[in-house]
Amino acid sequence: MNFTYDGYCSLLSLIGKSGYEIVDYNNWEDTKRCVILRHDVDNDLSKALRFAQIEQSKGIRSTYFVLVTSDFYNIFSKDNSKKILEIIKCGHKIGLHFDETVYSMKPWGHDVVRDKILYETKLLEMVTEKPVKVVSMHRPSKEMLIEKLVIPGMINAYGTPFFDEFKYLSDSRRRWREPVEEIVASGKYDRLQILTHAFWYDEEEKDIHDTVKIFINSANTQRYETYGENFTDLASVMGMNEIC
Repeated sequence: MNFTYDGYCSLLSLIGKSGYEIVDYNNWEDTKRCVILRHDVDNDLSKALRFAQIEQSKGIRSTYFVLVTSDFYNIFSKDNSKKILEIIKCGHKIGLHFDETVYSMKPWGHDVVRDKILYETKLLEMVTEKPVKVVSMHRPSKEMLIEKLVIPGMINAYGTPFFDEFKYLSDSRRRWREPVEEIVASGKYDRLQILTHAFWYDEEEKDIHDTVKIFINSANTQRYETYGENFTDLASVMGMNEIC
């Protein structure tokens, strides 16, 4: 499968042709053959919004999991909060992407983790202006996976039944561990949970090196543009052509 927007659209079409209905974490039990589309937003809300718009154009709704503790985007900034709201306007749901490594949780315990998840959920709801009812784990530890946490009022995308009754497919690190298109087309599994990261996709195919390089090098341009919104006549002090 190509890591392009056209490649993703082809996967969406294949899902429909293979007799699956796209559902979410709340209504999947009503459908025997179904797919949950999940998107973890690790680095870039702009690409997540692009994915959301593509899915909207296909009449598809999915769930985008947003990091409250990201080092790459601030959910409370004007630009990023607007992007999150635009994703919601496209008909999608926002979930919490929880990174346990942000906290020192020793000893590791259910109550400690639950409290942190519920705390971050309240923060995210300040932006979404809607209830956040589902959580996915960012690079979960073995303890997190084994425990299959039950969080009051929330659905754990790594919990029962989403790994017991669903076939899980992921494009983490820009690599499908299993041939996603073959598995979808085979119809072997009645229920699929498909995780994609919009970060890896673009108009044209790029390898993992170029994708990462472009993202890292674009940081200076983004910082210049952001600073320009808060600094009168920035061009008189430093021109964009000076960006390394």
